[in-house]
Amino acid sequence: MSAPPTTLTNPSRPRVGAHPAASGRETDLGRKRRARRINRTLAVGYPEARCDLEFSSPLELLVATVLSAQTTDVRVNQVTPALFAAYPTAIDYANAEPERIEEIIRPTGFFRAKTRSLMGLGQALVDNHDGEVPDTLEELVKLPGVGRKTANVVLGDAFGVPGITVDTHLGRLARRMMMTANEDPVKVEGDLAELIERREWTMFSHRMIWHGRRVCHSRKPACGACFLAADCPSFGAAGPTEPDAAARLITSEDRDHLLDLAGVGE
Repeated sequence: MSAPPTTLTNPSRPRVGAHPAASGRETDLGRKRRARRINRTLAVGYPEARCDLEFSSPLELLVATVLSAQTTDVRVNQVTPALFAAYPTAIDYANAEPERIEEIIRPTGFFRAKTRSLMGLGQALVDNHDGEVPDTLEELVKLPGVGRKTANVVLGDAFGVPGITVDTHLGRLARRMMMTANEDPVKVEGDLAELIERREWTMFSHRMIWHGRRVCHSRKPACGACFLAADCPSFGAAGPTEPDAAARLITSEDRDHLLDLAGVGE
């Protein structure tokens, strides 16, 4: 028996603007089927997709996610080892000297506001949850500095509760792939929840975020080297469709794997 093909892309390249969704001809059922097919394809492309923040407890993930606002996960991961060592419990944050936290988290930007959030967070956990991180969306969003995005990260990755994390990448890709037309993150979350199976919400979020960082860039997506090209209504709208030119835009460590799946050889 011959080995299965590695490419996930139809050998005939999509035509710009030819997808039914691009002209408003896609049915609701067609959109759901396409969204779920995209998720399955992303699972092949990113089998190791995960939260890029490093943590070992719900509290550590909650703190890291608060710090990730307006900065990169890489930068957060650089400061959290020292922060977690100095403040292992919620009461430690509640009783902290703000200047000490500020010094540690300064590289993440907005360090004074983030320090206030972390100290308020610690106090709220001590006062209302015996120092433990709650495991429901309703309680998490009541905490200082915690919105739905942060809450869904914690639920999905610390507690195994499915959640759709609408960060900049996921919202941008969902609109580009015409899974939603909404800009408001809460509405985007609701639209995606209607399309993707609940059990897949957390991993779908991770996969889309990874794809946004590696292939579907904001200003110049690598359309011609994207393994989702056949299912993307925006193919060629913002990025090059010529495979070699598009391939040069992919620079991640898994580049060869991604190009193989797209059927692009170099």
